[in-house]
Amino acid sequence: MLLKNYKPVFHLFLFTAAVCILHKAAFYFLEIKTENFHYSIELLYLIFFGTAVLLYLILLVVKKKNFQIVGMVFLFGTFTQMLLAYLILQPILKSNSEIAAVEKVSFFITFILFLLFETLLTVRLLNEKR
Repeated sequence: MLLKNYKPVFHLFLFTAAVCILHKAAFYFLEIKTENFHYSIELLYLIFFGTAVLLYLILLVVKKKNFQIVGMVFLFGTFTQMLLAYLILQPILKSNSEIAAVEKVSFFITFILFLLFETLLTVRLLNEKR
């Protein structure tokens, strides 16, 4: 039972590793230099992975204590993640260089991928029988 609850964290890790490798490969084949990015791609994936795991673990605790508010906790967690992402994105938004546009798109694609995966995990959590 314990392993069943934490299996999605392992899937999230595999998802993160696979998408990060694909992201780096796309930049390599498109010959986009990432050295001038404000945040490295690996750091962004690490931040998003950490916040996603934290949110999922919080949802597991809330599910055990009060199943009725899991959806609301997910919404609050997602809002908090968006606020954190905005704060992290501030230096990129203020930059006017050509590479900043690529970095912005890269950041938002990463954010949206993690948001989708977190939503799928939460839907699975809510659909489980008690």
